[in-house]
Amino acid sequence: MTRTVTVGLDGSRESLAAAEWAAREALRRTLPLRLVHVKENDSHPKVLSGMDPEARERWEALPDETAADLARKHPPLEVAVERLAGRPAEVIRDSVGEAELLVLGSRGRGTLTGFLVGSVALSTVAHVECPVVLVRAGTAEKDTGDVVVGLDLTRPREELLEFAFDAAARRGVPLTVVHGWDPPPVYGINPVAVNPHLIDDLAEEKSDALTRVLAPWRERHPEVEVRPQAVVGRAAHHLLEAAENASLLVVGRRNRRARLGFHTGPVTHALMHHSPAPVAVVPHD
Repeated sequence: MTRTVTVGLDGSRESLAAAEWAAREALRRTLPLRLVHVKENDSHPKVLSGMDPEARERWEALPDETAADLARKHPPLEVAVERLAGRPAEVIRDSVGEAELLVLGSRGRGTLTGFLVGSVALSTVAHVECPVVLVRAGTAEKDTGDVVVGLDLTRPREELLEFAFDAAARRGVPLTVVHGWDPPPVYGINPVAVNPHLIDDLAEEKSDALTRVLAPWRERHPEVEVRPQAVVGRAAHHLLEAAENASLLVVGRRNRRARLGFHTGPVTHALMHHSPAPVAVVPHD
């Protein structure tokens, strides 16, 4: 099967923004774009129930019209439409196939929409084997800012760094690498403030460690300007701050085999909901 950039389409503003973002990404990767439109089966007719005939006809025509519009706006993009039936989140999760990337619409700010509704949707993000990009309406056009990636120096995942460097290289933008760390806790009835020289030493140690981890990746991608940040404090806070003007925020999640549960981790979970930029969730072992 040909590798694709696949996007879930349901007619919401968020899914249309995701389709626009996915079209540009498919061109960058020289891959066809696959629009997946899911009709819920008879036992779960939530999408079509209550629609008048004219509205239903528009909904049925949506994927072909969207495909034609994207092909017109982004030549020489190849666009294919696939209509499937079943529970939308489950169908999307099970039909990813050979997709190089799955793109979905997201409201953020605590709610996910379209194919991302409730626990089944979060399971989609947490269990597909390819990276998933969440795009909010109003963020799809953000293409010129840095790519930002969060990095845990205790477990610097190659899959995460490869995706982030590749994304920055394809866009021709700098890569900001953020590692958040906390000073050691102070215990006792009469706690003593941490020696400021110790904090300075720890900061230098973290910065040096980040430089060492990134060195081989800089050699592999000399075209990418790298902006490392080893910063004190919660990683999620610093990543959200860095993402304000970013074109893409890249985070990781463990590649679990179980179909139940979320397994995205607290930092990734928070960023999926609150990032002002599109979020790429990259699975790793």
